[in-house]
Amino acid sequence: MSSQPVLLVVRPQEMDLNLESGESPLIQCLEPLHASGLLHVEVAWSDHPGWMGFIKALQRRCPGFLLGAASVVHQGALAQIRSLGLSYAMAPVWNPELQQIARQQGQLLVPGVFSPSEVMQAIGADYRIVKLFPAADLGCQYWGRLRAPLGSLPFVIAAGGLGFKDVSSWLESGHGAVALGRSAIQSDGVDPALLHWLRRSTSRT
Repeated sequence: MSSQPVLLVVRPQEMDLNLESGESPLIQCLEPLHASGLLHVEVAWSDHPGWMGFIKALQRRCPGFLLGAASVVHQGALAQIRSLGLSYAMAPVWNPELQQIARQQGQLLVPGVFSPSEVMQAIGADYRIVKLFPAADLGCQYWGRLRAPLGSLPFVIAAGGLGFKDVSSWLESGHGAVALGRSAIQSDGVDPALLHWLRRSTSRT
């Protein structure tokens, strides 16, 4: 993630989850990002019966993505994630019981934290990576203000309400990575600034 500290979080819609009805608009939008070198994509988990089929279709069409699951709040999601071979998942909240289940199953479930108390609980549980959510409500200086009272902090992914225009300021303020939400894929296609950045950055590697 150090080489590309940007993640894209997507939420499939009904048309995407009913693939037997035709092409997935979301996969069509993701293919240019895949071709431009985007690595990290999180797909919001859903209890819809077509969710696993969508993930399998995305794995076939965009094999270069390092896929994870977002919005994981139920134990049932962990079994699906494991069967699909996804390397990680992210929770929007701090849920010690769910975190313990994931650990027992050998799964990486990155916890969501918001308050200083939740950050301290995650540190106490030996988590080396956390997700700050919803980051936009807290501001990019919030994490830095926690260092003085809390000491050393884990690697943090800022998520929630952020777009590509926010990436530079959040990385410069000490966040390890930034998760982009729905603004990265607009009604008229992918944010051209994100595509340009990907093409420029991957052409240098």
